Amino acid sequence: MSHILTRLWLLNVMAMLVNLSTVKAASSFCKCTCFRNSTIVRMPDELSATQACLECTRQWCLDYNLPICKDALLETDVTTTCFQRDSVKDESIVIVFIIVAGGLTAWSLAKLGLTKWQERRQQSTQL
Repeated sequence: MSHILTRLWLLNVMAMLVNLSTVKAASSFCKCTCFRNSTIVRMPDELSATQACLECTRQWCLDYNLPICKDALLETDVTTTCFQRDSVKDESIVIVFIIVAGGLTAWSLAKLGLTKWQERRQQSTQL
C-alpha cells in the first residue's frame, strides 16, 4: 500500500512540473539612465525576451518621455540596460524542489523513529 501512495505522490509532482511549462516567461525590463538618474521600465509582454532587449535603446528611452530624460540631447546623456526578472516557472520549480527535499527528509526521520519504536515494542513484549 505504501508503494502505491508513493507512486501516486510522485505522479502528482510530475504532473505539476509538466503544468509549469505553460507558465508565463520572464519579464523584461529596460533601465534608462539619463545623466545620473535611472528609471526601470517594464517592456511590453507581447515582445519576446530577445526582441525586448533589442527595443531597449537610447532612442526608446527618449521616446518614452521620462521626466529624467527631458534635457538629454547627446548620446552620452542616455545609457540603457536590458535585464529579465526570474519567471514564475523558475520560482515554482525551486519551491517544488524544496517541498520534495523536505518531504523526503521528514519521511526518512519518521521511518527511523517508527523503526526504533517497533524495536522497543518488540523488546518489551519479549520480556
